[in-house]
Amino acid sequence: MTVKGKKRGRPSTSAPVLSKERIIECANTLMAKDGKIPSIRKLAASLEVDPMAIYYYFTNKQALLEAVTVSLVAKIYTPKLSGDWQHELAKLCESYLNLLAQYPGLLETLLGMTAHGPATVFTERFDLATAGLSLDEELRNNALSMLADYLHGYALAMSCQAGDALKVDMMVGPLSFYMQALQQMAKP
Repeated sequence: MTVKGKKRGRPSTSAPVLSKERIIECANTLMAKDGKIPSIRKLAASLEVDPMAIYYYFTNKQALLEAVTVSLVAKIYTPKLSGDWQHELAKLCESYLNLLAQYPGLLETLLGMTAHGPATVFTERFDLATAGLSLDEELRNNALSMLADYLHGYALAMSCQAGDALKVDMMVGPLSFYMQALQQMAKP
């Protein structure tokens, strides 16, 4: 029986320090490259650490998955309270679709998650963009759900197409229609 020549024990002092941030950054890089969340083994190999070292920072793969997706979704545009709400909401939607296009496996990962961290980030940004409207809770929740479903469907359509016939800027018309309806339904 042969034993791999893998060095055990503490890492040498010349090795980069392992941290949550470094693990998440490496996972983001691999996800952009491969189009899916990397396995713990692949992530560990890229970081040149034992796979168990990752579990020191994340209790399980689900915890890592949530941290990675939250870190990615946190990159989307943060609307300004003082801006025109329609312009701010359009920039948020464009930013979100560009993120989903940049990380092809992100949409599938988001839709398969049971944790609400990434959705909370988008919800907070939606609330910032629409702060100028007087939306009651039911209208806000319905508007948020409809927008999220539209954006996810649009991102899915972009990922399934041959070539790049469908682009992010093509959502301007439907999004404008959505915003006009939302403004009409908002309380004066």
